[in-house]
Amino acid sequence: MVLRLVYPLATLALFALLALTLAVAIGSVPITPTELWAVVRGAGEPLHQTLIFELRAPRALAAFAVGGLLAIAGALMQVLLRNPLADPYVLGLSGGAAVGALSAMVAGLGVALVSGAAFAGALFSTLLVFGLAHGTGSWTPTRLLLTGVVVAAGWGAVITFMLAVSPSEQLPGMLYWLMGDLAYARSPWLALAVLGAAVVAAAPLGRSLNVLARGALQAQALGVAVRPLEWGVYLAASLLTAVAVTTAGSIGFVGLVVPHMLRLVLGNDQRLILPASALAGGTLLVLADIVARTAIAPEQLPVGVITAMLGVPLFLYLLHRSR
Repeated sequence: MVLRLVYPLATLALFALLALTLAVAIGSVPITPTELWAVVRGAGEPLHQTLIFELRAPRALAAFAVGGLLAIAGALMQVLLRNPLADPYVLGLSGGAAVGALSAMVAGLGVALVSGAAFAGALFSTLLVFGLAHGTGSWTPTRLLLTGVVVAAGWGAVITFMLAVSPSEQLPGMLYWLMGDLAYARSPWLALAVLGAAVVAAAPLGRSLNVLARGALQAQALGVAVRPLEWGVYLAASLLTAVAVTTAGSIGFVGLVVPHMLRLVLGNDQRLILPASALAGGTLLVLADIVARTAIAPEQLPVGVITAMLGVPLFLYLLHRSR
């Protein structure tokens, strides 16, 4: 059992390290492996040290943290709803977090308050989706998914209205932020800390999540406290989404693509899927950010454009083959 978990995670960790190395080496000023090793040892040219420690490394680590957060949130949502099409973007969590963060930005609040507003927006969206899906009876995964899609569309309308009435000088930054932009992600440490805490906290819940994925009735029969676990999963997904949105804006489809592809390769054991999602999601977004920085250099694309180009075809494929 231990070896079955270690080998895939070790392989994904190696790919993550390679992706981060490429992220700090590739750019308008290429850095060779020899020059990179010199900087790591504390030597190297001052220009290379500045590029790596002040520009490229913080951005690459932020991309890794955001990708991991979104992938874990998507994996949790797919277990909760027992639907491979579920992710924070589709269920309105990203939209709620974006509305909260944009409201704080328009009001001119500080970074800490923007983070708090993003979490409040995601949490409010969570309560709204659960409340509307519950109605006068009990919510089901199908009702929750459909309600989330409608709420996500509503948040999209609110965002459009906010853009229409916001001062013109704020629009370019807001639009890039909404499309997912890592250009201003200078401090990745909060996102990395939350990602590490999420992986550690999810480890002991792997068995319960495996049972929950088979259905609420079977989980109850096996002694799992279903309702507290479901609420905990949704709240955790809200927190992870809020931190990701605050760090890099609204980036879609990472939470959809990564967990589903990992399940096709590794199976559906959440004890493996959740940490693997953190590594694979982070690696995917680091690579996407490299493409966003270099595809039309010296101009930069929002990284959300790259993830959408990957995620949209896969989403349509999953939708086509789902029953």
